Amino acid sequence: MRLNHLDFYVPDIAATADFFVRYFGLELRQMNERIGRAILHDDQGTEIVLSRPLPKFGGADQVELQRQTYHIGFILAERLDVDRLHGRLVTDDAAVSGPPAAIRGGWLFYCTAPGNLLVEVGWRPPA
Repeated sequence: MRLNHLDFYVPDIAATADFFVRYFGLELRQMNERIGRAILHDDQGTEIVLSRPLPKFGGADQVELQRQTYHIGFILAERLDVDRLHGRLVTDDAAVSGPPAAIRGGWLFYCTAPGNLLVEVGWRPPA
């Protein structure tokens, strides 16, 4: 079994999609502004869907809630990749929690993507 997809409700689908394409190398497979959905894929086949909040499912996103109720994480191949991505995000004035640090046996930092999505970026040494 593998994870097929995650669907995140965000108020600005295009801005959030651009963030994930620009910084995490996801591929934008579909953008449908009319229905309010973007579909992105990573290099492992996992799909990330960005949608407008749907009233039948509660109708709120994390911006509207003013809370980060979950986070997603990306593992990079090398520790240096974490440092490089952190540097790019800082240079671009993205919302970054602080510098990478040794946490839970890895090297990581957190940032916030458009839509108030908390993103963990890390590297873990081979087992």
